[in-house]
Amino acid sequence: MIRRTLIDHIRKMVEKFPIISLTGPRQSGKTTVLKEYFKDYKYFNMERLDYRTLFLSDPVGFLNTQGSKVIFDEAQRVPELFSYLQVISDERGWQYILSGSQSFLMNEHISQSLAGRVNVNHLLPFDVTELDEKTTEDCRKLIVTGFYPRIYDKNIAPEDFYPSYLQTYIERDVRTLKNIENLHSFSKFLSLCAGRTGQVLNLTSLANDAGITVNTAKSWLSVLEASYIIYLLQPYYQNFNKRLIKSPKLYFYDTGVVCSLLKISNPETLYTHYLYGSLFENLVISELRKRLFHSGKHPSMYYWRESNGTEIDCLLELDNRLAIIEIKGGQTFSKDFLKNLNTFPSSSEKTGKIEKYLIYQGDFSTQTGECNVLCWNDFKRNFLRK
Repeated sequence: MIRRTLIDHIRKMVEKFPIISLTGPRQSGKTTVLKEYFKDYKYFNMERLDYRTLFLSDPVGFLNTQGSKVIFDEAQRVPELFSYLQVISDERGWQYILSGSQSFLMNEHISQSLAGRVNVNHLLPFDVTELDEKTTEDCRKLIVTGFYPRIYDKNIAPEDFYPSYLQTYIERDVRTLKNIENLHSFSKFLSLCAGRTGQVLNLTSLANDAGITVNTAKSWLSVLEASYIIYLLQPYYQNFNKRLIKSPKLYFYDTGVVCSLLKISNPETLYTHYLYGSLFENLVISELRKRLFHSGKHPSMYYWRESNGTEIDCLLELDNRLAIIEIKGGQTFSKDFLKNLNTFPSSSEKTGKIEKYLIYQGDFSTQTGECNVLCWNDFKRNFLRK
């Protein structure tokens, strides 16, 4: 089994908090991790009706008989559980781990009943540093394959895995979160989002193309965020000037999902695909986001774009420094790649030290002026491991 980076952080937090929460998309490996690394805990999957019935029939009696270390998987299925755990963890100091695939419901119950008692963690599909030798040097294949554990554990072809994964997700999680009746319209909406990956979100355009209202589009985006399908990268507009646009950019947590929605199954076709640059950008930014989450950190990530179109793909706040990152899918280095980096201020009293990086698809890394030029392989082997 491939070891998950997040385990080290969770083991430290178990010593400091009575309750640990672990959220992430379906099939990201949460259950496998908990069963493998916390074998001294009793395990209950609350999607099972019999477990829910046992608990609801006598909550106090049920918890009293399970001992001091218990895992409740898909805990959001039993909202009443959270209030009882608050009392027991306070009175007895017993340890609980709560996991779930719907962050909105989990966070809602935690904020209502367990605030201050819980350490919150997120397990996403594999990041590239966890896969190591299992990954290919061919970035195109990695983009199409994606990072869901079952693909690697069972050697499943992406074109076999993702359609069934998305169908199950839409039929189960989507109905649970928002009780959406028109699943065909939602599926169309999801595919339209895939076609906008790496782009500044235009809600009106997206809603019009999907044939829904802007408010419905907002609601459906929140569903996709809550179930770890997409995330919205917010603009960095607190410093430098006030000419920056304030709409977020849309990304997917897994590029394999995007490729499946776009009907891309052959890596060889990617270089000529009109969205290849956006897919490579999505890959890099998702890897940064996953790596931070898997280290127990909550990403402070943004993008920067002026009204005249000058843009930096990613701004990453790290301790007392700011890493600004430009991402290019090209294989041949060009000084034009550095144009936007060079226009960005070199220092700021508010952000501290500023480091400039270019991540591209070429074969070599170098330093030119203030900019660190990193090829993909050096990015994944060195930058992501800092």
